[in-house]
Amino acid sequence: MRALYLLPIVLLSLGATAPAATPTDPLAYFRDLAETRNYTLGRPVAAKLTPDGQSVIYLRGGPRDPILRLYEYPLPAGPERELLTPAQLIGSSPETLTVEEKARRERARISTRGFTKFDLSNDGKRLLVTLSGQLYVVNRADLKVTTLPGKNWIDPRFSPDASAIAAVSAGELYIIELDISPLVARALTNGANSTLSHGTAEFVAQEEMARSDGYWWSPDSRFIAYQQTDESAVQTRHIADPLHPEATPTKFAYPAAGTSNATVRVGIIARSGGATRWLQWDAAKFPYLTRVVWRESDAPLTLAVMDRAQQTALLLLADPATGSTTELLRETDPAWVNLDERGGFPRWLPGAKEFLWSSESRGAWQVELRTASGNFIRAITPPDFIYKGFAKLDPLKGEVYLAGSRDPRETQVYRFPLSGSAGTTLTSGQGQHLASFSENAKAFIHTYDLFNGNSGTNVLTSEGQLLAVLPNRAEKIPLTPHVELTRTTGEPSFYAALVRPRDFDIKKKYPVILYTYAGPHSTVVTATARSYLNDQWMADQGYIVARLDGRGTPFRGRDWERSIRGNLIDLALTDQVTGLRSLGALYPEMDLSRVGVTGWSFGGYFAAMATMRRPDVFRCGIAGAPVITWENYDTFYTERYLGLPQTDPEAYKVSSVLSYAAKLERPLLLIHGLTDDNVYAQHTLQLCDALFMAGKPYEFMPMLGTHMAGSSDPMVKLRQQERLMEFLGRHLNQQ
Repeated sequence: MRALYLLPIVLLSLGATAPAATPTDPLAYFRDLAETRNYTLGRPVAAKLTPDGQSVIYLRGGPRDPILRLYEYPLPAGPERELLTPAQLIGSSPETLTVEEKARRERARISTRGFTKFDLSNDGKRLLVTLSGQLYVVNRADLKVTTLPGKNWIDPRFSPDASAIAAVSAGELYIIELDISPLVARALTNGANSTLSHGTAEFVAQEEMARSDGYWWSPDSRFIAYQQTDESAVQTRHIADPLHPEATPTKFAYPAAGTSNATVRVGIIARSGGATRWLQWDAAKFPYLTRVVWRESDAPLTLAVMDRAQQTALLLLADPATGSTTELLRETDPAWVNLDERGGFPRWLPGAKEFLWSSESRGAWQVELRTASGNFIRAITPPDFIYKGFAKLDPLKGEVYLAGSRDPRETQVYRFPLSGSAGTTLTSGQGQHLASFSENAKAFIHTYDLFNGNSGTNVLTSEGQLLAVLPNRAEKIPLTPHVELTRTTGEPSFYAALVRPRDFDIKKKYPVILYTYAGPHSTVVTATARSYLNDQWMADQGYIVARLDGRGTPFRGRDWERSIRGNLIDLALTDQVTGLRSLGALYPEMDLSRVGVTGWSFGGYFAAMATMRRPDVFRCGIAGAPVITWENYDTFYTERYLGLPQTDPEAYKVSSVLSYAAKLERPLLLIHGLTDDNVYAQHTLQLCDALFMAGKPYEFMPMLGTHMAGSSDPMVKLRQQERLMEFLGRHLNQQ
């Protein structure tokens, strides 16, 4: 359950661009947020430096247009040129997506249209895009577009030598040789059916492991490692379109906690075809395939696997010639072993005698240098550095570039020597900074989103000097939110944020809206103005909006995060209440007798629990797409924190909303997308039934959508938010 915040990130306005609304026009203000997606539409997306470092390739839509087009910007000063648009390929026809592609985009939280991704060949000469399941290769020199054979393609990628493309269709892995005429899509695998597939990642890998890939080219382009997925033992769930009961429901393989997972194995096949050689490891004991790395030309193929309890993880060396594997290192944790979702480790140094790894084994994430046999050499990053992701290894200079900070609310770009001495910050300005480096590590694309409202994308040298500023067509944030970043008193202390009305009167007391997630994997207190635009809209209607990050959230060390093992609610609820009361003591303008709580996904789960269990604190609650019974959420996420329901039933009972349904005293609004294939609408319906049988009143707002309900239509989002504010106003505006 990677965090989903339903901030106003909504699609398309078909009319002319509207002027920014004033704070006194709340509906127009929210409309602007929705139609610009928090003023992000029009910014470069997925920007990449070409191998020669002479240009940047990226996707971009318009200020209020989510249809992404392909662009190139020659360095250092342009001008920008449009390489390809969806309209050039399909005209005015609507884009069509298969059920599988829709699901992949849902897993990746993609709601834009047009070219949502592209691939750049390693020689820099060709680009690859997909539209309506069709593949197109673009020659950069003359912009000639070649339509490739086949249809309904998934996850297409160039071979490292740029002479072929691999892609998946109908559960089979294909090769298209680009330098052989006529172009033919040739299947490398066979035997796919409704429960057996090749070349794609299973649901829990995409949703919970941050692994969307299901095949991997060898560095020499001669072989492909691919995943075979057998879902025959996995529970089947069906989702029907409630507006079209005549349509056949869509089937999904969904492994609920305590039930069978997909059976996964990895095979090696020659690019030319032939027999598959299957890699061997103890899959019965380590069934989860979390990572496959086959990247550097002189480095081995490695697999990362994990046991069902997620308390032991192995890094395995694989021999493609024999299929044998050897344990390189082992990570253990009595609670659970976290995945480094932003690292892609191991990263091998030239000669494959050493590699970089990341580990929490010493109490917090650190990047390490290890020998080829897996032995620890030294930590590259200090314990007080909050590691947030890998950016680039420069073996010639003996340096590694990382994303991180010493404040969990920020992300900066750092350079660390492999010798392990102090690192250097390459970016500045309070906020979030990300980097995507050129192949030779001499420059990087710098994307920033700051607390003062500034944002943009530029190109910097590896020393942090400005090379170029990429064109940004996004509208400027008209008014920076009135956000105060703070910390609570007492021990432990929690990071918090408050948003006050623009016409704030220090003499008044304001009802409080607690916007929350309160769960693993994500924080809500961040040093970016854009994150609080929706909060400001709510605050301007006469509220103070508060956020808190308690125990169980990331970036505060191993023990802080793992304190929730076996119980997903008690500590989270204690921390949010304690934090609220601390804020109320510090800021007397907060009326803690009038507090409402709202959240989505895990935040929706927390909001439902808080409303039921702490009526002394929360006057009302809004629960969006909440998990109600953890037995009905997926294996990989749920079992990490609660164990298996067969062996840890008490953990599931104490963490279930149904255990407390009969205690509901306060107004509760439930919202759920009826075609949600992540947190199924079953969850909210279970709670509705339990509340009904207990004689407890509640409100339910079903929506026609998925887990991202409301993110694809500005009017839907506007009406959803109006409904939320009407509910909060009805219950919080009375003394």
